Amino acid sequence: MSDVPDLPVTFRPTLTRAILLTAGVLILLVISGVGMLLDIGPGERLSFVVTGALICYVLTRIARVKVVADDSGVTVVNIATRRRLDWAEILQVNLRPGDPWVFLDLSDGTSLAALGIQPGMSRERAIADARTLRALVEQRSVHHPQGRQG
Repeated sequence: MSDVPDLPVTFRPTLTRAILLTAGVLILLVISGVGMLLDIGPGERLSFVVTGALICYVLTRIARVKVVADDSGVTVVNIATRRRLDWAEILQVNLRPGDPWVFLDLSDGTSLAALGIQPGMSRERAIADARTLRALVEQRSVHHPQGRQG
């Protein structure tokens, strides 16, 4: 299949990531700078720096989302979780109109949000990434539907 890339491949919202990381650093610098310029004690200054660092940390965690596909499966890294899936565990890749990100239908009957593919800043890129991941799943998965005889 020509539209299936060589593995490993990483899907992530690069523009969103760049904006979040830049904002995090700027917020840290501005809040820390304000704390240093005010006529306050060292404890209060430290609280400004810690607040800026905390905001920067949260934005960095949000920016870390990605989906990594390799020969043995897919790793979904969301804001607070990381989950490793074998190819056969993924039944379907969904990105429907209005969805905030891709959802993976899994063989255990659950659905997993994959925040690494999201149409927020670039709908076309998200659609292309979802199609690529869907093609990889179709190429690499071996599904054995229950109740079917072959």
